[in-house]
Amino acid sequence: MDKLEKAFTLFDTYNKKSPEKIVWEGEEYPSEYFFALKLYDWVKKLEPDASESLLLASRAQHIGRWEIPRKTYPDGRVGYLKWRSDLGKFHAQTAAALLAEAGYDEDIIKRVREIIQKQRLKADADVQTIENALCLVFLEFQFDDLIEKLSEEKMIEILRKTWGKMSEPGRQYALGMKFSKQGTNLIAKALNDDV
Repeated sequence: MDKLEKAFTLFDTYNKKSPEKIVWEGEEYPSEYFFALKLYDWVKKLEPDASESLLLASRAQHIGRWEIPRKTYPDGRVGYLKWRSDLGKFHAQTAAALLAEAGYDEDIIKRVREIIQKQRLKADADVQTIENALCLVFLEFQFDDLIEKLSEEKMIEILRKTWGKMSEPGRQYALGMKFSKQGTNLIAKALNDDV
């Protein structure tokens, strides 16, 4: 087994411990394992010649996310931002330890950490590719479920923020996706003022 395969096996084994499950096309998966696979797939679509560091980051972007629940932080924007910041550090540290176990050197580990923590978003092509892929995973697998839980106003706000995070390649893929009728209407409303 080469280092890349070993790292993927370590990441996947870790993420298969996710207590939350997702059912997709009749099969049940641990949710963080499922989303890691889908993020990896989107990264490969967006960047067919993706670097090894980018591929590694895609499989470890949210590794162990369930270990730091949102509910352990205060409500509101400040609590949310602190949670996100702490999660980013946790994901990077966890990935770094597993990469070292797989035999990677410090240069690759540092690069993967930078991508996972989304340093220099918009300026770093790999970080932007990860951001595009994260947005596309959200739109493909989580968007329609969220519609049931949130108001139209909140959904439009989320869609506008999502659109703003993506660069043109991500936006083009997003526009080519199939959504529910309600989802399509919300996207049209969200982008009406921005496109």
